[in-house]
Amino acid sequence: MQVNIGIDSKDREAIASGLARLLADSYTLYLKTHNYHWNVEGPMFNTLHNLFEEQYTELATAVDEIAERIRALGVKAPGSYSEFAKLASVEEAKGGESAEDMLRELVLGQEAIVRTAREAFPVAEKSNDEPTADLLTQRMQTHEKNAWMLRSMLA
Repeated sequence: MQVNIGIDSKDREAIASGLARLLADSYTLYLKTHNYHWNVEGPMFNTLHNLFEEQYTELATAVDEIAERIRALGVKAPGSYSEFAKLASVEEAKGGESAEDMLRELVLGQEAIVRTAREAFPVAEKSNDEPTADLLTQRMQTHEKNAWMLRSMLA
């Protein structure tokens, strides 16, 4: 059945493309954060273990919301590691990072997601796609705050 939500198909495809990149970045950061949750060591273990769990749990909810918005636009959401690898700007964990390196890497990932969301915003705004604009605004706000919290642990 054809989608008729007041946004033409070309704009829906463009919006979904930006959301697909956001989904890939978010899923990659989810995986990286979960990896760090499992593998963090050192005197800040408990603090970081709990912080990383809080952040990957929030990301798990976010990826579902992003994918469902893509589907609401009438476009298939990417959902494989190979698709995410092609779309993501967030790098995977390398392994063996110190707790401090984990924090630095997660700051970079959080900031990358903010940039990806910000890049996707103009087409949603131009198309009067308020639900996507709202989702992007929420993601930017969350990731800016998360980046700040992680950076604060490095000061």
